[in-house]
Amino acid sequence: MEHTVQVPDEAQATHVVPGEECVLVLQGGGALGAYQAGVFEALAAAYREPTWVAGISIGAINAALIVGNPPELRVARLREFWELVSSSVPSHSQAFAAPAFGHALSPAREALNEASATQALLFGVPGFFKPRFPPAPLQPPGTLPAISYYDTEPLKATLERLVDFDRINHGHVRLSVGAVNVRTGNFTYFDTGKPHHHIDARHIMASGALPPGFAPVEIDGQFYWDGGLVSNTPLQYVLDQPGHPERQRRLIFQVDLFSARGEMPVNLGEVTEREKDIRFSSRTRLNTSMELDREVIAQAAARLLGKLPPELRDDPDAQALARLRHCQHAVDVVHLIYRSKHYETQSKDYEFSRQSMLEHWHTGLDDMGRSLSDSRWVSHRHDGTGVHVFDLTRKRSEEGSST
Repeated sequence: MEHTVQVPDEAQATHVVPGEECVLVLQGGGALGAYQAGVFEALAAAYREPTWVAGISIGAINAALIVGNPPELRVARLREFWELVSSSVPSHSQAFAAPAFGHALSPAREALNEASATQALLFGVPGFFKPRFPPAPLQPPGTLPAISYYDTEPLKATLERLVDFDRINHGHVRLSVGAVNVRTGNFTYFDTGKPHHHIDARHIMASGALPPGFAPVEIDGQFYWDGGLVSNTPLQYVLDQPGHPERQRRLIFQVDLFSARGEMPVNLGEVTEREKDIRFSSRTRLNTSMELDREVIAQAAARLLGKLPPELRDDPDAQALARLRHCQHAVDVVHLIYRSKHYETQSKDYEFSRQSMLEHWHTGLDDMGRSLSDSRWVSHRHDGTGVHVFDLTRKRSEEGSST
């Protein structure tokens, strides 16, 4: 997996900005999560380690691998995980290598990907999940095996081997992972930044327990499913949290695995893929724009309240404005979205071949490298105020869209 990204000195120098809280926000997306690993490799090489990592589903697994290891081992642990889960299907022949692959060979590559995805469905993924035997319909009703097709004990063993949970709970990098309470339907975040929150392998597995494939995970008498059922990105949670008292600004790298934008489907297979993209993207750009607009309004309200004379600060309208939650700091968001290859289908999130994993990883590496090298980012004033969004790998044809 040798791959290098050149980042100019100006981009590398951004790590010296004082008083900055660096947050990595990782969306869910199964096998596409190798893209996030590539993004982090470029970020770690060109910037510095984050102060906070928040994730959902596969984003929670990547987040645990990052926070649960010392800086010098993080990329190696990510690589070990992704090589493990892609080990049952080796790289395709050089004829199908990404640089030489063209539209003419797309049907052949698509068939190989579908075969790989079918293998995952039938036999599971090494170090991640395996089919239940007997299958769910033959399991005793009311048991966890009766409500899920796969056993995720291999993932538990993998996490306990690759992640230092003592470091997660007592280290200096904050970890937040989202899950959904099965009984109440409420979204829950397990967050080492909160008092009395202790994270272990169960919390990471709960965040990725997507039904009906995986069983809910029991934690303190409650059962949890994949957080992506409610929202596939932790951005809103991150923005709702108060800023670090010693930091003056917040820099968020938001890494999404499904794009809300796409082409009109031409067959039923593409319909399924497009539906999945829309559903799991959580309307990424629209939600991002709404959250950041709310943040701008909340910050403006806070500044306005500070200008009011004392006799008006107890006014009910002023008190209503005071209840608007915001992070109290300037916010920069660098937004990266994985964009599917033309030969990827609706199975792309459970297609774990080595070739696809390498392509996803290298795409993330390149996207982050180009973002940090972009003149719009390099010349940005990091001592400014307000909210700024950078989507620097976005196609020109998409400029100006809010979805």
